[in-house]
Amino acid sequence: MGGGKIIGMVIFVAVSVAVSAAAGYGDNQQLQQQQKWWKWMSSGSAASSSVVKPVVSSSIVLPLYGNIYPIGYYYVQLNIGQPSKPYFLDPDTGSDLTWLQCDAPCVRCTRAPHPFYKPNNDLVPCKDPLCASLHHVDYKCESPEQCDYQVDYADGGSSLGVLLNDVFHFNGTSGARIIPRLALGCGYDQLPGQSHHPLDGVLGLGKGKASIVSQLHSKGLVRNVVGHCLSGRGGGFLFFGDEVYDSSRIVWTPMAHDRMKHYSAGSGELIFGGKATGFKNLFVVFDSGSSFSYLNSQTYQGFISLLKKELNGKPLKEAKDDYTLPLCWKGRRPFKTINDVKKYFKNFVLSFPHGWKSKAHFEIPPESYLIISSKGSVCLGVLNGTEAGLQNVNLIGDISMQDKMVIYDNEKQAIGWSPANCDRPPKSNNMIM
Repeated sequence: MGGGKIIGMVIFVAVSVAVSAAAGYGDNQQLQQQQKWWKWMSSGSAASSSVVKPVVSSSIVLPLYGNIYPIGYYYVQLNIGQPSKPYFLDPDTGSDLTWLQCDAPCVRCTRAPHPFYKPNNDLVPCKDPLCASLHHVDYKCESPEQCDYQVDYADGGSSLGVLLNDVFHFNGTSGARIIPRLALGCGYDQLPGQSHHPLDGVLGLGKGKASIVSQLHSKGLVRNVVGHCLSGRGGGFLFFGDEVYDSSRIVWTPMAHDRMKHYSAGSGELIFGGKATGFKNLFVVFDSGSSFSYLNSQTYQGFISLLKKELNGKPLKEAKDDYTLPLCWKGRRPFKTINDVKKYFKNFVLSFPHGWKSKAHFEIPPESYLIISSKGSVCLGVLNGTEAGLQNVNLIGDISMQDKMVIYDNEKQAIGWSPANCDRPPKSNNMIM
């Protein structure tokens, strides 16, 4: 994402509609305009209450579509409404609010794969706890009968609308149909950010009360656990609940308690090629709303130096004519796959000291930080987060979570991961390894 605010603030306002032309989405040959860097949103919400109805023994598994390159993002299909209609959403663990582009009518909307969502009259009132969880404590209701919102994302994009309830249609792993009424945003005024994608909306998977998994949990339908498995070959699956993996085979580390708004494992250490780099105490966030990974400027520069040192004498040179990503290399002939070039690169690890059994190592092999561009160059999918507006935050994005099951357990307050076959969705109690 480009310049602007480091963390997009969630602002709820009484909305006045001004007519303007719909904003389209322009094509751009460079991935920088196509890629899903992040939609990292800050909200004032806390984790949902642990006092809920008894939970049925079921989970929900949804297929994912897309890839890191050339599409530039993953997405999920949800069926919403009565009768149900399909919508493609951006699954984002970095934000709470789920919203659809909405014909209320739409003041400004971007290109989308489906007709805009038609809202019902089941409005969420301003005093509802879900509405309250999405704005600051001192917020005053100007329209008590409804929950108006404006959310600004870090890439400069925004959505403005109203919160309402509608029916979501899921299939549980137990075989049962799960059809709850959940709150979502009817977004009728959107401004596309630099990392905008032509989707119907955003699926908020964060820790707050308004996130879909928190709402499902509060109704006693699933445990307050969300996870994903992104295939390096494209596609994958998303899941709610804890019935699709064997917890004993997962590497677990506690969530950082001082950063309640985002999924963070706290302070990590960068290890390159099996050796310590001296870069420690790195605040690390896991964010499925980001296609690529980010290191703070000092760590990024050190990482680049280690890479270039390792590539010294190898048959690679910088591809200064390839603008797919900030740093690319080319060989004697164009590369076709990562397998052609990964032998020249080493694994790196983010190590967290407070794993449940020992240090928790999040290993990132070359295929989880490199892409092959359309020009046949190999490009680095780890970017300078400070330049992108993240200050000292280090972000693990989709590229580095490929071919791993990554789990955010809000009940145990832990983040876990394990190598996995993400090409086929699992069945209940069947961990894919």
